[in-house]
Amino acid sequence: MKNQNIRLISRLDIKGKNLIKGIQLEGFRVIGCPSDFAEKYYNQGADELIYMDAVASLYGRNHLAKIIQEAAKNIFIPLTVGGGIRSVDDATQIFRAGADKIALNTAAVANPNLISELAMKFGSQAVVLSVEAKKITNSHWEVYTDGGRVPTGLDVVEWIDKAISYGAGEVLLTSVDREGTRKGFDISLYSEVNKISNIPIIASGGMGNLEDLSEVLLNGKVDAVAMADALHYNRESIGKIRDYSKNLGFKVRDFDG
Repeated sequence: MKNQNIRLISRLDIKGKNLIKGIQLEGFRVIGCPSDFAEKYYNQGADELIYMDAVASLYGRNHLAKIIQEAAKNIFIPLTVGGGIRSVDDATQIFRAGADKIALNTAAVANPNLISELAMKFGSQAVVLSVEAKKITNSHWEVYTDGGRVPTGLDVVEWIDKAISYGAGEVLLTSVDREGTRKGFDISLYSEVNKISNIPIIASGGMGNLEDLSEVLLNGKVDAVAMADALHYNRESIGKIRDYSKNLGFKVRDFDG
């Protein structure tokens, strides 16, 4: 494993003013108010929060600035924001709202040079490559954009390798096939990407129980796990997950709660 320190991240998919959750990035249902859930996870000891505008591709821009502004008043852990960020100006607006990192998917595929532009202006540590992966064969995954709806023909491993060379500082890797299914993480996906990546990998999609967490950490060798369904429906808590991770021998951020 590249680092024994791991991060426990809550992922919040947003549509309009609502926190939503779907299965395989489809069939979204409203969960509640994003700020209520964000503060809950912050108070439980989440290391970071990821906000994704689930419908940004429909409108051509990210609509989370106001939500991030409110969150930044009371939440003092890193905030990553993705969805509809297509330019340096878009990113600047999100950073000014209080974000610490921005996540790129669709725009990066269309223009990989945007990764370099953002990395040069804000630093690689602030640029997260968001990848929505669908399994094609046992050893091949295709990159999808626009909320997992549009195939690109790009191989996931090759694309991540290229994006790293352009300056991406982190990868949020979502298995569309497993997302929201509670069937566990696609371990082979993370294992393959880990072979070529020298930057942190965040696993997203499929956590059904604590054993799934241990499998992706120990066998997928990821640096962080982004969770949504398990937290939103109170099947697990950040505190319980933190204790479990410690018992596995991983280092997690000290949190007094």
